[in-house]
Amino acid sequence: MILPLAIEERTARLTILIDPRKKELFERLCAEEDATPSQVVRRLLRRYIEERTGKPWTPSEESPGVARMNRSATRRRSAGR
Repeated sequence: MILPLAIEERTARLTILIDPRKKELFERLCAEEDATPSQVVRRLLRRYIEERTGKPWTPSEESPGVARMNRSATRRRSAGR
């Protein structure tokens, strides 16, 4: 059973290059599950993060590196005004 997850407030684009045949099969399998490829990739990423960190993922958590990047982006936007 797949439990609904909280919708994360912010998004970022991740571009990957994969074999076209693998992409086609992946999209077909996603459709059979009535899920978009983005939903499946997000689910896979959450599982990977949880396995590597040993704790459940919560959207409000930020790694120190992400927090620094977000502060830098905010300063750049503020400086441009």
